[in-house]
Amino acid sequence: MASVKVLNGQGQEVGTVDLPAAVFEAKARPSLVHQAVVCELAAMRQGTHKTKTRAEVRGGGRKPWRQKGTGRARQGSTRAPHWRHGGVVHGPVPRDHSLKLNHKMFIGALCSALSSRVENGLTVLDALRVESGKTRDMVALLSAVNAGEKILVITHEVDEKTFLSLRNLQSIIDVTHPYDLSVYDILRAKTVLVTREAVDAIGEVYS
Repeated sequence: MASVKVLNGQGQEVGTVDLPAAVFEAKARPSLVHQAVVCELAAMRQGTHKTKTRAEVRGGGRKPWRQKGTGRARQGSTRAPHWRHGGVVHGPVPRDHSLKLNHKMFIGALCSALSSRVENGLTVLDALRVESGKTRDMVALLSAVNAGEKILVITHEVDEKTFLSLRNLQSIIDVTHPYDLSVYDILRAKTVLVTREAVDAIGEVYS
C-alpha cells in the first residue's frame, strides 16, 4: 500500500495517507485505458451533423429540358447530386456516436490511470476550502502546493465559496466527485489534486 504526504493550504506537510492498493497500485493496461478514452470521447460527440439529400434541397421539381432531341444527357432534376446546389449523397445524418464499455472494464481502466499518477502529478490535500470565495486566494493556494497547469480537482464536496474561487481559473480542467471520475480527464491533467476524504471515497467505490 503506497503512502503519500498530505499538504495543507499553505503547502506544508501535515501527515500522510495510505492509498488503497486495489485502486492506486493496479497493473498498467494501456489497451484498456485507450478503449475507455475512445468511449468517453465518442460519448461527447453531439451527433447533430446533417446534410440534405436530393429529396430535401429546395427546387428541382421541373425537368430542366426535354428527354430527347437536345444532344445533351438526359436530366430529370437540377437538384441531383452532380448538379450545383444539388443534394449530397451518403452525407452525415444525426446519430448516436456512443460506444459500449462494460463497467468492469471501465473500473480497470480508471484504476490503471490513477495508478500511473501516483509517482507523477498526484497531490493530496487535507481540505480544499477558500472562505473568501476570491479567485486570487485560490491561486495562492494552488501555487503553494505547486499545482501548476491543467489541474483536475477531485473533492468529496465543494462549498459555494470554494466553487466561486475555482470557476474562473483556466488552469482548472474540471472539479469532479469521486463517484464521477473520467479516465480522459485523469490522463490529460498534469496535476491531479485530490482531498483526503476523496481518497477514502475512491477506495470505497472502486476497490
